[in-house]
Amino acid sequence: MKIATFNINGIKARLPRLLEWLEEFQPDVACLQEIKSMDAQFPRLEFEAKGWTIETHGQKAFNGVALVSKHPIDDILRGLPDMTTGPEKDGAVTPEQARYIEGTIKGVRVASLYLPNGNPQPGPKFDYKLAWMDKLINHADTLLRSEQPVVLAGDYNVIPDDIDCFDPNAWVQDALTQPESRSRLQAIINLGYLDGLRQIKPTGPAYSYWDYQRGAWQKDNGIRIDHLLLSPEAADRLSNADIDRVPRGKEKASDHTPVWIEMTS
Repeated sequence: MKIATFNINGIKARLPRLLEWLEEFQPDVACLQEIKSMDAQFPRLEFEAKGWTIETHGQKAFNGVALVSKHPIDDILRGLPDMTTGPEKDGAVTPEQARYIEGTIKGVRVASLYLPNGNPQPGPKFDYKLAWMDKLINHADTLLRSEQPVVLAGDYNVIPDDIDCFDPNAWVQDALTQPESRSRLQAIINLGYLDGLRQIKPTGPAYSYWDYQRGAWQKDNGIRIDHLLLSPEAADRLSNADIDRVPRGKEKASDHTPVWIEMTS
C-alpha cells in the first residue's frame, strides 16, 4: 500500500500535472494540500473518470485538503476536532480554515493535513499555528488509542532539524524553525508516531519544497516540511519511503514535490 503526500499549490493550475503524476506513480492514496478550491468547484469528474475515489475539504482560493484513493474511503472526518476558529485578524477571530480531512482506507486511518505557516512571528498567525498544533497533538493521541494503523500525512510547515534545510541561518527567524513549532512536532513523535521517511533514510538532506524564487530548485536550496507520521501499527508495516523529485522539475510544477511511504499488507 503506497501512500503519498503532495501539496499541489492550486488544483486549477496543477490539474494536468497532478493527473499525470497519479497515472505514472500509481499511489494507493494521495493526500493533497492547498487545493485552493471549494468542494463544489473541485474537478471531481476528471478523477472519477480515471477510477479514483476522491473526498475534499475545501474553501475558496486558499488552503483546502483532499484524499485521492484507488479504494473506498470510509468514516470521513472533515476539520480538526475542537479547532473551531481561524487566526485573529484586526482584533477579531475568523472562521476555521479547511486544513484537515481524515478517512479509513483498507483498514488504515489516513489524514491529509495542511498546518498553518505561522509567519510573521510573533503575532496572531503564529499563535494560530501553535493552537492548531496543540489540537493536532490531542487528536493524534486519540487516534493512537484506537490501536489501528494511522498515517498523518501532509504539509506540516515545520522544518524538524537543521539537516532538513539547505541553509539553517536563513531560516532562524522563520515560523517553520521556531522552538515552539519544532517542539510540538516532536510532541507527536513522543506520543509514539514515527517519521516515515527518516525510518528508511535516517541521515542526510532530503528536501520536499523549493521556493520559486532565486533559482532554489536549480541550486537544490530546499527544505523538508512535508511529512508522513506513522503510528506504531503503521510503522510495523513500513517497507519503503522516499521523495519523488520528478514532479518538481516539470513545467508549471508545484513548489512542493510528493513524499511517499510503502506499507506491506
